Amino acid sequence: MFTGIVTAIGRVKSTTRTREGMTLAIAVPWRRLALGESIAVDGVCLTVVQKGKGWFKVQVVDTSLDRTRFRDYGAGDRVNLERALQVGDRLGGHLVQGHVDGIARVARVVNRKDARVLDLVVPAEVARVSVPLGSITLDGVSLTVVEKPGRTTIRISLIPFTLQHTTLGRLRAGSRVHVEGDIIGKYVEGLLTPRAS
Repeated sequence: MFTGIVTAIGRVKSTTRTREGMTLAIAVPWRRLALGESIAVDGVCLTVVQKGKGWFKVQVVDTSLDRTRFRDYGAGDRVNLERALQVGDRLGGHLVQGHVDGIARVARVVNRKDARVLDLVVPAEVARVSVPLGSITLDGVSLTVVEKPGRTTIRISLIPFTLQHTTLGRLRAGSRVHVEGDIIGKYVEGLLTPRAS
């Protein structure tokens, strides 16, 4: 479990295709990583399978490759990182599983004096559980849905701190990001849908 509060920006050292999918080696400023620990890489919960001084390696299986952008990653790409929650940690963002629902596409970017506002087209299953002022995760960053201008379009606002301390400052119209809908919305939908039918 994560919170969507990015604690480091990593850099992809290498990508390797394997029979089971691919591996990513990522340079990171953290110390004392443990084999088997979970790390959210651009919002995707992955397991540390190998580590060294200043880097770790994760495996991405084909199932995860089918719903993420990892096939497009290459050496030098920057990634948002968050280590898993420990009991007693502050919950600064919202409850994030690291089980991304798919890929969202940036449809529009508007720069305002105090923020950068983005409209994103999200998968239908994410749109259904997204509500104004509710939570959503983009590339591992906990954000607030400002509005829903369309059936599958959400609007978010990025403050200067987020632009400077995550990779979201690179987003332009046409950019694609990992998206995870709000877990509470998913449970509510899952409970109500059978009763409604």
